[in-house]
Amino acid sequence: MYLRGKAEEQMMVQQFLDYLQLERRYSLHTVEAYQNDLLQFCDFLQMNPNEFNPEKVTTTDVREWIIQLMEEGKHPRTVKRKISSLMSFWKFLMRNGNVSVDIMRKIVAPKTNKPLPVFYKQQEVDAALAMNDEDDYKQCLENTIIDFLYETGVRCSELIQLMDADVDLQEKTVKVLGKRNKHRIIPFGDSLAKTLERYREMRERELPNAVTPNFFILPNGKQLYRGRVYNIVHARMKEVSTLHQQSPHVLRHTFATAMLNNGADINAVKAVLGHASLAATQVYTHTTFNEIHTIYKQAHPRAQKKEEL
Repeated sequence: MYLRGKAEEQMMVQQFLDYLQLERRYSLHTVEAYQNDLLQFCDFLQMNPNEFNPEKVTTTDVREWIIQLMEEGKHPRTVKRKISSLMSFWKFLMRNGNVSVDIMRKIVAPKTNKPLPVFYKQQEVDAALAMNDEDDYKQCLENTIIDFLYETGVRCSELIQLMDADVDLQEKTVKVLGKRNKHRIIPFGDSLAKTLERYREMRERELPNAVTPNFFILPNGKQLYRGRVYNIVHARMKEVSTLHQQSPHVLRHTFATAMLNNGADINAVKAVLGHASLAATQVYTHTTFNEIHTIYKQAHPRAQKKEEL
């Protein structure tokens, strides 16, 4: 998939991509994103990636590329990501001694207004979970997926990779394989335990010959996949919610927001979500504050008077 030069003279771009995949253990999807950004930059420079020479690239070249991207109507977030790719690449080149000057040091990424994460209301999730025929395996699978996403906050990719042996109904814990191949243990409550037990019993009864070791299995006996999870969540939640976005990740947002709204320690929420930094979790505190502020303005008499003035 990646670009390959001569074995004895492997190009710098490829060395960087190999470093991301083999040493940093980035996902294939992430490495492909880095590759696309670097190839687009090489194309802008009219430089063959196999013959990439960083010494011929200047800060002005990077700034002109940024201007071109903005003029093409690229979103600031997209431009910021491409700049981040170049910054990581130049750090790699500096560390390997391929360059002596970091041209990215003076590059400033365009500011982006990062939207707050949206989340479902409790009654919306309850309504979605109520749409279930317990005697139908497909319905039971869909119900269990939504309940699991809501009560554990796992990513869609983590749910898909979940093995049957990872779910411990006795201890009420699940072992999840997250980003950068890091495992974490997530506890869950009695309600989800009953849902998972009912699903597992129906799965073993309906699919006795399934060969996949995954916990979630499609009615045809095959492994679950990302598109199917998205379709399940989208179809269920659009029936009960008016949010513009209906996806598994919104259920993850909902889990985090619910935890913080009910007094959970932010570091505990960070650990459960598998965030690498606290900053990624802190965005949910802004969401909960906005919610509290709205309720306060609606309920507190002095707040109402101020609004009327």
